[in-house]
Amino acid sequence: MPGSRLGRVTWMLEEIGEPYEIVPCKPHDETIKALNPSGKMPALIDGDFVLVDSGAIVGYLADKYAPTILSAPSGTRERAMIDSFVQFAQSELESGPWHKAQNRFVLPEHLRRDVDDLVAYEFGTACHALEARLGDRSYAVDERFTIADLMLGHCAAWARMARLEISSPALNAYFDSILDRPALARARAREAEAKAAAG
Repeated sequence: MPGSRLGRVTWMLEEIGEPYEIVPCKPHDETIKALNPSGKMPALIDGDFVLVDSGAIVGYLADKYAPTILSAPSGTRERAMIDSFVQFAQSELESGPWHKAQNRFVLPEHLRRDVDDLVAYEFGTACHALEARLGDRSYAVDERFTIADLMLGHCAAWARMARLEISSPALNAYFDSILDRPALARARAREAEAKAAAG
């Protein structure tokens, strides 16, 4: 489903240069429920191995295909920091945009609420924390692009689509540089092609 957390996976696959196929489906349809009982996407099928949850998929792909390029060896401090930023992205930075999306189009209409003030506060707090954690570095960890930056960048793209304010010029500059990667542009083009082919 283009525009979803699938974007993290296609971006990662473009970064590592591995061939892949996008199989279009909708949340909770039989195709995805056969792979993930929650009915949520994306799911990765790698031979006879199925993995769900976008953060886990991105980490698996990094470990399998680019452990010293986009991640770091397990048990190292660098890997611990990468994992810390990935978890921050999923638990803190993504929370606001996801909460807004849920109340705009995901939840059944009778459960939706006006959460704009809460979301703005939540997201602003996460951005403030991220800016402090980044300091003056160009990347989250070790002055090189890793899956930490990919996950943070994807959350920022969601936030910008949701028109959530990122007030810090430094944080905006960081996100601009991350979101300007050629692999992301290629991933978005592949998703658009898959969407068009699916009708």
